[in-house]
Amino acid sequence: MPASARSRPEDIVENLSSGDTSARLKALRDVKNQIIGNRSKKLCYIKLGAVPRVAEILASDTETNLLVQSAAAVGSFACGIDSGVRAVLDSGCLPHLLNTLSNGDERVVEAGARSLRMIFQTQLAPQGATFFRSGGALENILRLLASANDDISEVAASVLARCCDFPEQRAAIAQAGALQGLLHLLTHPNPRKVETALDAIASLTRNDEQQSRALLNAPGNPFLTVIIPTVKERSGKSRLLACACVANISRTCPEYGTERTTGPPGSARDVAAAVISALVKLVDCPGEAGEEAPSVLAHFIADSEDLQKLACDADAIGKLSGKLAAGSGVLTPRHRENIFHALAALCSTREEGRRQLVESRALLPVISGLEDAAPGVRAAACACTKSLSRSVKNLRTSLVDASIAEPLFKLLGDPDPSVQATASATLCNIVLDFSPLRSQVVLDGGGVAQLASLAHSMDATLRLNAVWALKNLLFMADSATKARVMREVGYPTLAALAQDPEDGVQEQALMLVRNLVHGKPEDIEAAVRPETGLLEVVDRKLASGARPEVCVQALYVMVNVATGTEEHKERVMATCTPSVLGRFLADESNPQIRVAAVWVLINLTYSKGGNVRSRIERLRRLGLDAQLHKLLSDPCSDVQDRAKTALEQFHEALQPLPQPSVQMVSAHIC
Repeated sequence: MPASARSRPEDIVENLSSGDTSARLKALRDVKNQIIGNRSKKLCYIKLGAVPRVAEILASDTETNLLVQSAAAVGSFACGIDSGVRAVLDSGCLPHLLNTLSNGDERVVEAGARSLRMIFQTQLAPQGATFFRSGGALENILRLLASANDDISEVAASVLARCCDFPEQRAAIAQAGALQGLLHLLTHPNPRKVETALDAIASLTRNDEQQSRALLNAPGNPFLTVIIPTVKERSGKSRLLACACVANISRTCPEYGTERTTGPPGSARDVAAAVISALVKLVDCPGEAGEEAPSVLAHFIADSEDLQKLACDADAIGKLSGKLAAGSGVLTPRHRENIFHALAALCSTREEGRRQLVESRALLPVISGLEDAAPGVRAAACACTKSLSRSVKNLRTSLVDASIAEPLFKLLGDPDPSVQATASATLCNIVLDFSPLRSQVVLDGGGVAQLASLAHSMDATLRLNAVWALKNLLFMADSATKARVMREVGYPTLAALAQDPEDGVQEQALMLVRNLVHGKPEDIEAAVRPETGLLEVVDRKLASGARPEVCVQALYVMVNVATGTEEHKERVMATCTPSVLGRFLADESNPQIRVAAVWVLINLTYSKGGNVRSRIERLRRLGLDAQLHKLLSDPCSDVQDRAKTALEQFHEALQPLPQPSVQMVSAHIC
């Protein structure tokens, strides 16, 4: 038989199950050599069922060369293509790879560790900490950190770095004492070891206050002596990882104070400036350092106006916008996503940052990002649009001129839930009453129907954002707009949303009701007709003792209803509201609740006639006037002022008084 026939993939796969050790070994080598860097060969061997046979060798053989070659072959299958990773995981290889870590032969350990790294570099890697409990796997990985073999200790650190994406993973790794072993590697003369240790430390401390504090307070202060100096030195990747560690400390340990941009030389201000300078320079680096630098920058400056100013002063917006201008074909989807997130952070709180972004001509790339093929890029471009939409000027000019609303609304129907969530959150600002986009797209372009549909979503975030946007749409709206919105939403849906399992959805739904009953008596009547069920739902919320945020909004619904006709005031009196007001007036923990409760009394006791005297008598029998007297010395001045007004009306019910202003909902820029 010719040699070429004996080398057919079918024959090689068959030999993986041969009873002859040398034949199995040769077949393993043939498979490994043919699939390295060759996608089509990998797919061919996967289709022929090679992976389960390799897994069987790894599980049952004890001969060193077979274990080395089978572990290496598993890593080759898992390298570069998701279908290879799936085939490896489906074959049950993972526990056997973990077992190689306790093998007595260093070559087996290294081959197993390298294959594990291949698997955990992908998004398909096992989530959670369950796999660590298999045969002391985590302890074996930590033991390898101290290996004299630089390759093995480096691979062990890189595996740990890829296993910190979820809280339970980080908790398991931290409890096993990983940080101490990783800190020891920071002092190693081998730069690659230091880099992988920094990678693992950055992963372990991200969004983890306990591990960040452990790093900050570690013996020998490696944070100050190793990590901060690395921000200014070493390779691009090491600098990036050191910056990530500083960002983690800053985000989780406020007392460290890198967000403060004032202070003496050598203080946290200088560290923050150095980190931002390094990250802005790294934006121009090739490879992974340049691709991930915007993500670290976004994480570092998020929620800090001072740090955002430092970054803008360092021309971060210009650098990042320049990258986008190069075109999507030059950047990977991950790179584009990171840049959009960084730009979103840079203009999230500062109007100057938004101005710089608009002037950098980044709006066209942002619009292109909304239509990108990659879901992560679309979501990040939405986040950038959301930051820009916090500017009244942009809502009235730049975003309108850029025709950004149409692609944004298309994303409400995006197949990716995260894109839908970010798009719907952005629309909370787009629909505000001062935005031309409100009528241009939302009211006239079918946007209300889309938002109403999302309000039925099983995803709590989508429901929240949809109701929030509809609530903003109804802020100070006219009767026609209210009727139009409610035709799409429906009163039964709104009543259900006011009783949603998520408190945030309840709160926004009640604020929507609050906007519905703001204004004319006919608007109030349309919303509180018995058949809508809304007043009954609000009544139950007040009686049940819901969360304070929800109760505040329920009270303000009653405040607005009580601005209506005598009949509307009596409908409020017929609910449980009068009987529960005493509880809210006595709530010392929340001045907002006390203010809202007093406003209910102000509106119930204001009248030019009608049943006001009867209402006041009923309220007095509940002891509410006595409670108002106590509030005259309330620590909150707003409560004091409102209580004084209410008492005047209690005592002078028959004397005409100026109509007090009524507290109404304000639309929140999100």
